[in-house]
Amino acid sequence: MLHALSDRSVRQIIGLAGLLATGAILLGMRVGEQPAEQMQTFATAFLDTLDESQSGIALQPYDSEDRVGWHFIPKDHRKGLMMEHMNDAQQTAALRLLRSALSEAGYTKANRIMLLEEVLNEMEAGKGRWDRNPLRYYVTIFGDPRANPTRPAQWGLSFEGHHLSLNFVCRDGEVVDSTPQFLASNPATVMNPTQTTLGKGTRVLRLEEQLAFDLINAIPASQMETAVISEDAPAELRFAGDAQSTITPAEGITFASLGLKQQAILKELVGVYFDVAPDAVAAERYAQVDADGWDSVHFAWAGATKAGIGHYYRIQGKRFLIEFVNTQADPMGNPANHIHCVLRDLTGDFDLPIR
Repeated sequence: MLHALSDRSVRQIIGLAGLLATGAILLGMRVGEQPAEQMQTFATAFLDTLDESQSGIALQPYDSEDRVGWHFIPKDHRKGLMMEHMNDAQQTAALRLLRSALSEAGYTKANRIMLLEEVLNEMEAGKGRWDRNPLRYYVTIFGDPRANPTRPAQWGLSFEGHHLSLNFVCRDGEVVDSTPQFLASNPATVMNPTQTTLGKGTRVLRLEEQLAFDLINAIPASQMETAVISEDAPAELRFAGDAQSTITPAEGITFASLGLKQQAILKELVGVYFDVAPDAVAAERYAQVDADGWDSVHFAWAGATKAGIGHYYRIQGKRFLIEFVNTQADPMGNPANHIHCVLRDLTGDFDLPIR
């Protein structure tokens, strides 16, 4: 059963929104440190706030099967320590750890996705199946980053809940993998006034959708047969919840076949996904595509080319896969107002090779 949020939960939700705007200096970020070093610092600080019982939940062996288990659907139980079960200091430490693993843009999106649970709770008027709670997000650390402070062995981080799954592996002071990177938004656009933190007009994943519309609608009619792989959008992303994506032949139109304007839009769209990560990690993502050649990147579309009707796209390079789908209605019945999107590593998510 759904329940009204407690006074403490409301205070913590307000804290979530406030921490969103604090910035790197107030969060204690160290200029010049690499993302893995930042993450190690804040993972250590978070673990040091936990009592023995909490630590037993939040800290798991690196080789735990749970490390490669991920999903974005509402669930009654998840791996890790739930934010609602943390005190204020622990919650702040958890969010600082999350902030250290993301860019400012990425952290903003993650925080607002969490706050969309408020909107869903209001839209469903307490009658939904699931507990819509911005504090129902879970932190799990795989392997102890405190084991060797100067050069820790490999360790992983999962920050996950409804519509959010962020996964990282660090080794020898570097972030060696940062996928699956899953973000979602329901509603995609908040259509009506709300009494929540996020008001009417909010579009958490606006660029992921709008740039894709800009691109497909800029492709000449003579090339649409190549770019559009289906008149109907699929109901869901492929490989959702799978530890690895199945590598399938790239479909759609190649980057090389696009005009300069369309190429610029496609690069900007890919950048929206890459730039969820900190600058150094994002730079490595870009460098891989540059090395492989942008001409090998494919863009494929399915469904309608305007808002309010189901649509889907896929961007595939030699080492990355992006998928986006918006086919589901929001709780008020507004069609195609519920986004799922993901970035996958085609060399293997979770720093594991694809078998």
